[in-house]
Amino acid sequence: MKTFAVKTIANAAALAVAVWLLKDITLTGGNTGRTALTLILVALLFGLVNFVVKPVVKLLSFPLFIVTLGLITLVINALMLLLTSWLAGKVDLAFHVEGFWTAVLGGLIISIVSWALNMVMPDKD
Repeated sequence: MKTFAVKTIANAAALAVAVWLLKDITLTGGNTGRTALTLILVALLFGLVNFVVKPVVKLLSFPLFIVTLGLITLVINALMLLLTSWLAGKVDLAFHVEGFWTAVLGGLIISIVSWALNMVMPDKD
């Protein structure tokens, strides 16, 4: 079972890749240390959103999973990223996702990078 720290680092790295690849996902900070801290805090917030909100949304949208053969997952991931962006704005973190289609692409990038990093990173055992 993966530890909380490993998952947070994987989320932070995946978010960093999405910020790097997409110009409409922004993460700003005064210096490198501040940017890294913001990235870690956004990764924690993103993990919290995925832990609390995502299962409820997936349960409520279960019929859509069947009808769309699972493609609704892309929309749900985009909505979780947009929710993270909104919450980051509320707690004064410099992270912003501009638009739904950017969130869809960002969610896809984050999912792929996070999956790959979780496969490579060590287990607790």
